[in-house]
Amino acid sequence: MRPTLRMWSHLSDRALWPWALAVIAAFCGWVTVLLFSPGFLSLDTVDQLQQALGKRPVTDWHPPVMALLWRALIEVTGRPGAMAALQSAVLWAALWTIAWRVWARTGKRVGSLAILAIGLAPYVMNFTGVVWKDVQMAFALLAACAVAFVARDLPADRIRMRWALLALGVLLIAYALLVRKNAVLAGIPVFFLLVRALWPVPGRRKWLISAGALIAAAVVSSGAVSAVAKPVETRQFSQILLDDLVHVLSVDEVRVAAGKAATTPDFQRAMVVTAKRCLPENNLSDAYWRCYPRDPAAGPTELGRHADELTTMWSSEMPHRLPQYAEYRLQVFSKVLFQGRYTFQNGSLADTPGIGEPDERRMQMLRYYVVGMGQDLPILFAGWFWLVVGFTLMFRPGRGMYAMPVRVLGISAVTYLLGYLPTVPAGDFRYFYWPALAGTLGLLLVWLGRTTATRAVAQDAAAAQADLVPPRERAGEGAAPADLTGVDGRS
Repeated sequence: MRPTLRMWSHLSDRALWPWALAVIAAFCGWVTVLLFSPGFLSLDTVDQLQQALGKRPVTDWHPPVMALLWRALIEVTGRPGAMAALQSAVLWAALWTIAWRVWARTGKRVGSLAILAIGLAPYVMNFTGVVWKDVQMAFALLAACAVAFVARDLPADRIRMRWALLALGVLLIAYALLVRKNAVLAGIPVFFLLVRALWPVPGRRKWLISAGALIAAAVVSSGAVSAVAKPVETRQFSQILLDDLVHVLSVDEVRVAAGKAATTPDFQRAMVVTAKRCLPENNLSDAYWRCYPRDPAAGPTELGRHADELTTMWSSEMPHRLPQYAEYRLQVFSKVLFQGRYTFQNGSLADTPGIGEPDERRMQMLRYYVVGMGQDLPILFAGWFWLVVGFTLMFRPGRGMYAMPVRVLGISAVTYLLGYLPTVPAGDFRYFYWPALAGTLGLLLVWLGRTTATRAVAQDAAAAQADLVPPRERAGEGAAPADLTGVDGRS
């Protein structure tokens, strides 16, 4: 027992504790990579893998930057599983950085370990090694938050380091924007946190330079990706228009609207078939995949070819049906919040060329953990819960040293979630992945801020009490002399 306590004492030394945290984070990252190896895929990411391998043309249905990054990793490592390993590395590096800075500010070992434990939460662990744009967006934003935590503690004279951290944070946020179109709603608050961490009172010039750097990084990166990948345009937004039309209008109204929009007879028939199929099956969303008579040979550009007709139909019909449109969108959003699904993604598909199958035992162990916790604590996988957490962090961030980061994390989670109100296509938990990650970090920071503030108040009170005691009494000089008389009356 004593050697263990002695080792813990050495690790708890202030100089060594960050390295102990690094060892723990590296071990957790290794276990994560081992569990998910060579990476879990869905049908979406199978398509992206084929693009990365050059077996299919790159499209903008999924982020082209992700396909290019995957292709580069395969060329460097020769392993498609490198993408999942990179995701895990970014997650644990970001958590270690935040834990390190929390330790430096608060001196709380338990608090720093709690930050690392975020990566082991079932609603975070479930998708860590799943190659999804939602996961990469969340980890990029978390890494940008980690950069902000480092920036908060920089000495005033580290000017060059501040600009270097700004560049790194901006690149991470720009990548998040490139992999997920609606990431701007989550990324702008994180960008605000980054700038305020670098300069507590930034002037107009610094705001303009920082905002210009973010815009330039996003625009230049997007242009470079388009020039290299040359993605096929799919006009994916047409899915949302199709959902609205076939769920707000009746079948006859869909037929009439399609005729007014001068669509082709084949597309008119496809719209009517979609409306008829979705209505009895109570498919509230994702009509293109569930109800539309798709042609498998047409590929993802099939619906996009009719995007202009769908836009004409939507703009001519929806303004006259705003109450019905609002009711439909609220109905879909309510189902997402209160009846979410898809909390665990299996390993790679059996017919996926170019990537091996995950180890069945490891995958089942992970499934037992995630699905079991989902059954025992379903609230952790409920969208409404993370929306409530986000609002709580927004309006009650506490008064400790982390009040501003907590509020920003809450705003980022809430705006990102509410941004799905007019566009959410399905009730998958991956749409809540960033809000759950940001909400967990925010809750821990509230706890750390309060406990640190309580300890500081107690120390101040003790110091004040000590100041009230006369110096002679504190030294023992004014106290009554001890009774040195023995039991037999002799001194």
